Amino acid sequence: MEPIPASGAAQASSLYRRVWRWHFFAGLLCLPFIFLLALTGAIYLFNGQIDDVVYGDLLLRPAATSATAATAGNLPAGELVERALRAEPGVARALQSPRDARHAVQVDVMQGGAVRQVFLDPASGALLGSMAEAGRLMPLVKRIHSLSVAGTAGNALIEIVAGWVIVLVLTGAYLWWPRGRKAGVFRIRPQASGRVWWRDLHAVTGAFAAVVILFLALTGMPWSLVWGGQVNSWLTANGLGTPDGVWSNIPRSTVPLSSLGQVSWSMERQAIPASTPPSHHGHEMAAHDGPAAPGAIGIDQAVATIAAVGLHDGYRLGLPNGAEGVYSAVRFRSAQASQRVIHIDQYSGKVLMDLGPEDVGTVAKVTDWGVSVHQGVEYGLPNQLLMLAGCIAAMLLCVSGIVLWWKRRPAGKLAAPPRKDGDRLAKSVVLIAVCVGLIFPPLGASMAVAAIAETIWRRWQQRPVRPSAA
Repeated sequence: MEPIPASGAAQASSLYRRVWRWHFFAGLLCLPFIFLLALTGAIYLFNGQIDDVVYGDLLLRPAATSATAATAGNLPAGELVERALRAEPGVARALQSPRDARHAVQVDVMQGGAVRQVFLDPASGALLGSMAEAGRLMPLVKRIHSLSVAGTAGNALIEIVAGWVIVLVLTGAYLWWPRGRKAGVFRIRPQASGRVWWRDLHAVTGAFAAVVILFLALTGMPWSLVWGGQVNSWLTANGLGTPDGVWSNIPRSTVPLSSLGQVSWSMERQAIPASTPPSHHGHEMAAHDGPAAPGAIGIDQAVATIAAVGLHDGYRLGLPNGAEGVYSAVRFRSAQASQRVIHIDQYSGKVLMDLGPEDVGTVAKVTDWGVSVHQGVEYGLPNQLLMLAGCIAAMLLCVSGIVLWWKRRPAGKLAAPPRKDGDRLAKSVVLIAVCVGLIFPPLGASMAVAAIAETIWRRWQQRPVRPSAA
C-alpha cells in the first residue's frame, strides 16, 4: 500500500501525506473482506455453469432426451407437479421451467419448513433426483459474498466495506496520478525488482481496474442494509419502482415479491397482488393451504394463460399460497430476455399484473441495470469476463498491497505513512468526504470514528512525559 513516488513538491505536501494515510489504513482494515468479496464474487459470476457441473445429474436431462426435446412435447405442468409430490410428499410451492432443451424442470416442495427441490425430465416425467435447497453450493457462496451468513451485522459490515472500497479507489487514483512521471504508470518498469516491482504492479493494476472495481462497489450498494434498504423503500413508497398506476382496482397482499425467489432489486419490496376468493366458498377458502383450492383454475390453465401473453419458458412459477394467493411467473433479466413478472388470480384466471422493464421508474431502471451487470447476466459471457477481471484485479491489489506494506515496515512496527505537524486536508476533500458520508451513512459514521480515533491516538502519542519521581 505504497504509492509510486510523485514529484518532490507533491510528496511533501500535506494533502498527499493525508490521502496516503487514509488509503493505507482503509486498505489495512478492509483487505481481508475485499479479498473475500472478490473471491466469492468471481465464483458466483459463473453460478449457472458451476451448478451444471456440480449438479449435472439433477439439472441436466439425459443426452438422448435433450437431443429430441425440440420435437417432443413436454408433459402438462400439473402432471409434473404430481409426479414430484409422489416422489417427495409435501406442499408444492413453485415450478421452474427449463431455460433451454438441456435442462430439467424443477419443482420446489415444502416439507416441514424446509424446501426440497425435485428435478424431472419435462418430456418423459422421469424423476432425475432431488436435493435440499439449503444444501446447494451457490446459495452458500452468495450468502458469504453478501456476509448475510453473519446476519444483520454482516449486512451492515458489507455496506461499510463497499464504502471503503470507494474511498480506496478515489485515494488510490489521487496517489497514482502521474504528475509528469512516465515510469510505472501504465506498465511495470522492465528493470523493476523487489519492492519497486510490487509497487508498479499495485499501481498499474489499479490504473486499469479502478473503473470496474468502483462500479462493482457502487452497484453492490443496493443490497446493503441502510442505503439499499432505505432507497428501495423510498422507491416503493413513492411509486418509483413499480408505478402505483398499475395497482388500479387490484387487491394487494402483504407478501413481498422477494418471497418468490430471485427478482429484480427494484421489485423486491413490491407487494404481491391478492386473488379474490369466490364468496360462496367462504370459510373453506380461508382454511386452504396449497395451490389447488376449490374453484381454482389449476396450474395447467395458469401456464396456458402465461403462454398466451407471450411468456413460454425460462421462468419460475410461484404457486398460490393460501386462499388469496396468486400464480406468479417471474423471469429474471438476462442477455437473452428481459425481466418480466406476471400475476394471475387463482380463481378467475385473470391477469392481475404484467410487469416488464418499461413499467419501472428511471432510478429503478438504472439500478436494476447496474445490479444485472454486477451479477454478470446483462450481456452474457463478455459481461462475466469483465466482472471477473475486476474481481481478479481486486484480489491482486490486496496481495500486492500487503506485500508492499510487509516489505517497507520495520520489524515490530505498523509503518503507517508519516504525518507531520500542521498537516490538514483540503476543504474540497473534506467536503467530498462529508457528501459521500451523507449518501452512504454507515461509511460516513465509520469515517468519523476513524478520524476521531486517529486524533486521540496522535494526541496520546504527543502527551508530555512526566519525569519519574526520584
